[in-house]
Amino acid sequence: MAGVNPLLAGLAGRCPNCGEGALFRGFLTVADRCEACGYDFSRADSGDGPAVFVMLIGGFIVAFAALFTEIAYRPPVWVHLVVFLPLTVVVCMGLLRPMKGVLLAAQFANRAGVSRHED
Repeated sequence: MAGVNPLLAGLAGRCPNCGEGALFRGFLTVADRCEACGYDFSRADSGDGPAVFVMLIGGFIVAFAALFTEIAYRPPVWVHLVVFLPLTVVVCMGLLRPMKGVLLAAQFANRAGVSRHED
């Protein structure tokens, strides 16, 4: 497939090469290869990048919501704990897989796994 946008495919958890096969075999475990086109994912490694971006984005969303709630309604502390601790988990877990897919697809798009040795 020639018209596949690797970043959108990675965001959807699909193979950045063909856009059809699954990128993950578990929640965050990267598949060994694409079942549709056979592209090898063994060199793909996103490292800690997805976790950093998720902490920054999710932290901003939840901290803003908690601050807004505190200023607007002044609820007791237990309300913050009951509402915003689970919200933090849900937001971070919801963002982690798409963010990892995007970073793996960015590696594919920029050919980061291909080493260049020029002697």
